[in-house]
Amino acid sequence: MSEPRRLSLRPVRPVLWLALLVVLLALPLYLEAAWLKAGQYMMVGAVGAIGLTMLIGQAGQLSLAHAFFLLAGGTSYTVLSGPTGDQRVLGLGLDPGLALLGAVAISTLLGLAFAPVAGRLRGIYLGVASLSLVFLGLYFGQAAESLTGGTSTGRPPATFELFGFPFSNAGPEIELLGVPLRQAERVWYLFLALTVIAFVLARGAIRGRTGRAWRAVRDNEAAASVMGVGVARAKAGAFAVSSAYAGLAGVMTVLWFDILKPDESEFGTYGINTSIAFLAMVIIGGLGSVSGALVGALLVNGLPQVLSLYAADLGWFTGTGDGAFTPALISSFVYGAAIVLVVLFEPGGLAAIGRRITGLLRTTHPGKDR
Repeated sequence: MSEPRRLSLRPVRPVLWLALLVVLLALPLYLEAAWLKAGQYMMVGAVGAIGLTMLIGQAGQLSLAHAFFLLAGGTSYTVLSGPTGDQRVLGLGLDPGLALLGAVAISTLLGLAFAPVAGRLRGIYLGVASLSLVFLGLYFGQAAESLTGGTSTGRPPATFELFGFPFSNAGPEIELLGVPLRQAERVWYLFLALTVIAFVLARGAIRGRTGRAWRAVRDNEAAASVMGVGVARAKAGAFAVSSAYAGLAGVMTVLWFDILKPDESEFGTYGINTSIAFLAMVIIGGLGSVSGALVGALLVNGLPQVLSLYAADLGWFTGTGDGAFTPALISSFVYGAAIVLVVLFEPGGLAAIGRRITGLLRTTHPGKDR
């Protein structure tokens, strides 16, 4: 008997990813603006979740500060790209593309500023320490009205432009296969490009030397140090990268809402609930899995949007008040239950389930007798 042959799926994966990309590129030609808006919010979550899954799953550092860096990125973009001469708020009038890069850079520097704390703490202690940044962001958003616009009115962000092309209804009219590309379609393609770039860079980092250093520090700091890995530098780098991703997600957030509006309490757009939602994304998707982070964002950020659309069409969840069943409340129950099920039955998350299915597809085939 010859040795059993194992079916390899590696050549198929690029084809599947390419097919998925083609589908995502074609969706704006068939979906209404409301559904495109829902998809955009899923991509906002995907970018932030990719950064957090690298920090927690790859580098082993627990962070609950993602909402703070979302606010930092959104505020930085709005200030850098905002018009000059406004007596109420500060604006530097930079090109929106440069403002986006500047917002990511500022978020990265803020992450590096927190790195000494991250280097000294681990586990739940680091998580609690990072949570303090969310409360700092709440105070900053309310106090720095010249930057954020204040909790009452906020301030609109500058329309994103790239090489003079606006991602809005202004500018030249463009049609693709007879479908006019207006703001919803243009922002979809912008967010898709940012998500793809974030995904590719994360996969490259994880597979390269940086990812190996993160995993060595996560598994055993003493052994990593003996092998020549700079533990403090690796931790600082992981926190900075995660902060950069959160800052980019923050820019996407203000572009999605079309306003920067700081929270009035700790349970707003940039509050504790947002940090927990991102943590839920990476737990459900699988700690350390970039692909799993995408699926986790699809569930956590996508489910409320989808339920809201169906609720409007079918008359569901029409109640009001504190005890009403709203799409956001139902979604919280769903992904809360998903976290419990993952922790109890599949700690590796949806990524582990995917690997198990892939393993089943790699069936062994006995060779012919020779």
